[in-house]
Amino acid sequence: MFKNIEEIIEEAKKTPPLRLAVAAAGDPLVLKSLQQAQQRGLVKPVLIGERQRIEEVLKDLDYDFNGEIIATGSNRESARVAMELIAAGRADLPMKGLLSTKAILKAMLAEEYGLRQGRLLSLVTLIYLDKEKRLILMTDGGMNIAPNLEEKVEIINNAVEVARALGFEKPRVAPLAAVEKVNPAMPATLDAAILSKMADRGQIKNAIIDGPLALDNAISIEAARHKGIDSPVAGRADILLVPDIEAGNILYKSLVFYSGLKAASLVYGARVPLVITSRADRVETKLNSIALAKVVVERMR
Repeated sequence: MFKNIEEIIEEAKKTPPLRLAVAAAGDPLVLKSLQQAQQRGLVKPVLIGERQRIEEVLKDLDYDFNGEIIATGSNRESARVAMELIAAGRADLPMKGLLSTKAILKAMLAEEYGLRQGRLLSLVTLIYLDKEKRLILMTDGGMNIAPNLEEKVEIINNAVEVARALGFEKPRVAPLAAVEKVNPAMPATLDAAILSKMADRGQIKNAIIDGPLALDNAISIEAARHKGIDSPVAGRADILLVPDIEAGNILYKSLVFYSGLKAASLVYGARVPLVITSRADRVETKLNSIALAKVVVERMR
């Protein structure tokens, strides 16, 4: 199991570079992350987008790029070209550049590219908890708006597959809520209790699930003990399941933007993961996401 994100980057360096199709690549933060990823031997980028803009940014960054640039006239076309390259075997992974998540997901889910697997797509985010000195996964803070119980099962399954690829043999999942006890007036607590029982009965495999749990007692053993919570997950959660996109978005931005924790994200559930970050994410986060996707792909093989 990896202790931190730096170890994931080192692992990603051990295998030959993957071909990364970057849609709407003409963004300084995106290209800076690609420059660093290429210097580390992680990927061979294919840059897709407005050629003049891409070349201007490459020059500003002093990025001696000698790979392929594919000129397009719009973000929508850039997303389509990225998926065409994946479908044709000319690229291994897609990456979201300076375009909306909606635009690239629409292209990824188009039937003609054969990337859909009949599964729910969800955002899986890896975060390094400085205080606890360990990695944790959070899902889903950017894709599914208000998942129902069935969708939460799929979201958990996606996160568990990613966790197992990272060395978590049987990850502990904490369905988050505002309280630790089931309250019929709070639907998130009801879903948490049902998910816990489903895992107990083998309906959700390869994971230990217990909830509802609040954030503090999901990640802090001290907080869990202080509240007298007897749980196989409390204080030791490997995966945080947020109740909806608002909670996930706020939690992510609180931890990563405000607190400055290191993170990486990908969209999982299609034939290949999508390297994806917020357009405002730091260069470091984009580099981390490339490394995470590469390690997951190589280990899933």
